[in-house]
Amino acid sequence: MKVKTRFAPSPTGFLHIGGARTALYSWLFAKHMEGEFVLRIEDTDLERSTQEAVDAIIEGMDWLGLNWDEGPYYQTKRFDRYNQLIDQLMAEDKAYKCYAPKELLDEIREEQMAAGVKPRYDAAHPRIVEANAGAKDGDPHVIRFRNPTEGSVVFDDHIRGRIEISNSELDDLIIRRTDGSPTYNFCVVVDDWDMEITHVIRGEDHINNTPRQINIYQALGAPVPEFAHCSMILGDDGTKLSKRHGAVSVMQYRDDGYLPNALLNYLVRLGWSHGDQEVFSIEEMTKLFSLDKISKSASAFNTEKLLWLNNHYIKTSDPEYVASYLQWHLDQRNIDTANGPDVKEVIKLVGERCNTLVELADQVGYFYQDFETFDADAAKKHLRPVAKAPLETALAKVESLAEWSTEALHQVIADTCADLEVGMGKVGMPLRVAVTGGGQSPSVDAVMCLVGKERVVARIQMALAFIAEREAQ
Repeated sequence: MKVKTRFAPSPTGFLHIGGARTALYSWLFAKHMEGEFVLRIEDTDLERSTQEAVDAIIEGMDWLGLNWDEGPYYQTKRFDRYNQLIDQLMAEDKAYKCYAPKELLDEIREEQMAAGVKPRYDAAHPRIVEANAGAKDGDPHVIRFRNPTEGSVVFDDHIRGRIEISNSELDDLIIRRTDGSPTYNFCVVVDDWDMEITHVIRGEDHINNTPRQINIYQALGAPVPEFAHCSMILGDDGTKLSKRHGAVSVMQYRDDGYLPNALLNYLVRLGWSHGDQEVFSIEEMTKLFSLDKISKSASAFNTEKLLWLNNHYIKTSDPEYVASYLQWHLDQRNIDTANGPDVKEVIKLVGERCNTLVELADQVGYFYQDFETFDADAAKKHLRPVAKAPLETALAKVESLAEWSTEALHQVIADTCADLEVGMGKVGMPLRVAVTGGGQSPSVDAVMCLVGKERVVARIQMALAFIAEREAQ
């Protein structure tokens, strides 16, 4: 049997972290089994679905690299197919028209709750029978699926094991609304059948839908897929993940400076494990992933752990990979990397210190852009009159330097210290502030090498002018 999975979000909002994990698990299982992965947009909620949300979902999937083999399919373009099958069920007496108005159903529901009875639609309720008997052709109505009244629905969930629901617990759900549009639970079944989906991997909030859908599969004579219902993701404080826990939209993580591979690595571990291993490449995830290794327990989101992973990926990934995602952040800051060192070399030098691409983008500006002033605190501490001689001596050596390399610049600093009989800090720190504009950077000789001779000379001269101006005041 060829495995086929799907990710089927509703376009009523952005792609959030919970949805992204579901998509990842579905994608990994399909890839692990050498099967196919389908993207389907479940847009039957016409009032809440938006094109903006559709675009955001596709953008999020693209950014994560979760490529699909088929789709995106849109349910709103398949209404003819759904209605054809609804009509077939009606012809087979497996579905029927219900004319009972919403107000009546609400009253009955309140009566049931007051009596301590589980509120549910009851086709045999005298007032519903009366409403249906008195209706005329053309009156507003819905189409309801005739759910079996005997027996149980049983399925073996890959995560939760055997689940059994009595049919007496289920009512006759609406499969076509008054306006003629088919409903979610029916459309999902038809789509999974038509698209030959073998495994449905989704959130635990769908467990209640599963027995209803299984009955519809069987009524249509369709094969029933296997199911895996993932537990929810909780916030750091143990409550359901929400906006107050920080970023929950996938693209917000892009904006906050995370690498896709770091986020995917973090998400795969939110409910799945392979021994004590924490860091997984995409290839390792694909090779090792198994539905039966997903935990039944809810997972707690830990921002600190995600930051640690992101730092790890910035430090250890191919600089070209990091550069491809750093570019978006550089563009936001109008940093033109054409006039400066190779971005990959800058990443090698600066990346180890950064937890996010935002931090990295903030720290690379001086390699490409000149600045008009120095950080006030750093200048106050290191660009004092005592720094004049070290800077002048270093400048003379830099200007006469034949070979521009980190080693040669290291020697310039060492020779300046020897000439003036001062410690490394007396030379290195003023040079750092002069060349970078601030007091924090990687090794100053390596920084100077990447910044380039012309800019280094100009910036040391600017620092000397700054010191002279302070002396004159």
